[in-house]
Amino acid sequence: MTLNDGSVIPQFGLGVYHVPADDTAGLVRTALQLGYRHVDTAQGYGNEAGVGQGLRDAGVPREDVWITTKLDDGAHGYDAAQRALDASLRRLGTDHVDLFLVHRPGEADVETWRAFAAMRADGRVRSVGVSNFGRRGIEQLVDATGVVPAVNQIRVNPRTPHRGMRRYHRRRGITTESWGPLREGRLTTHPIARRVAARVGRTPAQVILRWHLQRGIVVFPKSADPGRLAENLAITDFTLSRREMAAIDLMRRWK
Repeated sequence: MTLNDGSVIPQFGLGVYHVPADDTAGLVRTALQLGYRHVDTAQGYGNEAGVGQGLRDAGVPREDVWITTKLDDGAHGYDAAQRALDASLRRLGTDHVDLFLVHRPGEADVETWRAFAAMRADGRVRSVGVSNFGRRGIEQLVDATGVVPAVNQIRVNPRTPHRGMRRYHRRRGITTESWGPLREGRLTTHPIARRVAARVGRTPAQVILRWHLQRGIVVFPKSADPGRLAENLAITDFTLSRREMAAIDLMRRWK
């Protein structure tokens, strides 16, 4: 998908939230060898070094992999954000990250955002964005700096689709990223997901992830199981019909 700054982000990737630091390198190596080209981490996850090691171990050229990380909550402010990015680059073992996000709204958001714009300008970051921000917070950043976030990473899935926020993103040219696309696996047991999966000959996880792709959402589920990693990736060779997409949309109405 092409972001509002012209960068092209792989729409599907690997999330490493809650992956233990000691396990991250092996997981990332396996995912990259399977064909993943997008890894989403954060300073607060404590596993950036493992992401970098996994990239080196996989032998995939750095320019072929999109790496996202996120600013820790305690590093807001212009100078603190700059130092935090440099620390991330050292842990990742790279001279730049492809996407740097403000992980959550906090104090000094405008000064933090000014730092993000400077990081993008000097090449340490290709694209800048936010995570868990609402409209008011985004507008505050844009009004103060003129820089529109390339993405906003929010909890979005068929159960909580945030259609109003996604419409706002489209108006602003902001790409929606999803964290929690399967709601920690709970959505895979939903009767609608199971019914659609049986109809198309896929797993419930695959049809839910496919729903995200067809809704134009960047998605990066987490799994430590190599078989599940491969299963999650195998969602580009089929398409859900309008009827099937509408059925999955109805999941929002279920308790």
